This record gives sequence, C-alpha cells and structure tokens, in this order.
Amino acid sequence: MIKSIIGKTEAGIMFDVSVTGWSLDKDLQIIQADVHMAVDDSLIIEEPLCVDVGLPAFLYSALHDTEPNRFAPANQWERMPFFVCGCGDPECRGFSFVVRHLADERVELQSVEERTNGTYRELETHIISSREYGKQVLAIGDTYLQYIKGLDYRPYFADTVKVVEELVNQLHQQLRSE
Repeated sequence: MIKSIIGKTEAGIMFDVSVTGWSLDKDLQIIQADVHMAVDDSLIIEEPLCVDVGLPAFLYSALHDTEPNRFAPANQWERMPFFVCGCGDPECRGFSFVVRHLADERVELQSVEERTNGTYRELETHIISSREYGKQVLAIGDTYLQYIKGLDYRPYFADTVKVVEELVNQLHQQLRSE
C-alpha cells in the first residue's frame, strides 16, 4: 500500500533523513550515529544505529533499484540493510528497504521486514522525489567521508571507504547533470 506521494511541497520537504552524533566504536570498528528518517507524518527511524555497514547500499539505492538481503555476505554490500543495530551485525535489528526508480523522477521507498527464507513483509511504501532522495543520501555519504578522515578505522567489509567514495562521486555527477 502506498502511503504518500512526497517531494517538495509548498510547506517544505516531506522526506527527511539525518544522521548526527557520529562515533567510532574502536572495538567493533563500526561507525554509529543517531539516525532519523521520516516521510510525511510517518517516522520510520529514530534511534542510534550503525551507519557504515549499510551506507554503500543506501548510496547505491539513490542510483539503482535495490532489494535487501540482510543475510548476504559482506561483498554483496548493495544488498545490506541501510541501517542495523549498533552492534553492527546485520542479523540483529535492521532497517531494510526496497528501492525502485520510477518514471518522472520519483523513487519508491518501501520499508520491509526480512525473513530468513529470503522473502520479506512490506511495512510501508512512499513515493519520493528522486532528486530530494539523492541529495539527502549524498549528504550522509559526504559527512561519512569527512568523519572518517584520520581515524584508525578498519571496517569488516574492507572496501567500504572505496565503494562509498565511488558512489558519492557518481551521485555528485548525477545531481550536477540534472
């Protein structure tokens, strides 16, 4: 069921994702932060979570359709939940999304609950301006890259930083060309 169609309205932007209070857990080698995601009047996420495990997938979703698989190996980074519990283990609490790029510059963002058999239960679906989605996701990628500079940071997926840099560059190019 589609709950809302959003983008920019006269009242302002109806899609909001922010990540604040960044910190590195040196023992687990994950980046944690306070995550807020809301669409229209629907609060989707409001809690401290791991942001780097799923960041490559989140950035990728602004460029391509995605379907999550929280049980995929780390090298299938594009299938990770966008945010997972603060322990960094994708098998713990996670926020998984299916993202579809639609015609007329819109994105369908579908919050789902994954099951161990590879299926998922749809929770809620929103239609968002693809430009607004891309801008907000890109801002998080840029902030991540600034945050990790100079840190002794060795993520489980060794290519996390490289993949994030590549996707951030692609998103910058895409948004400049629009």
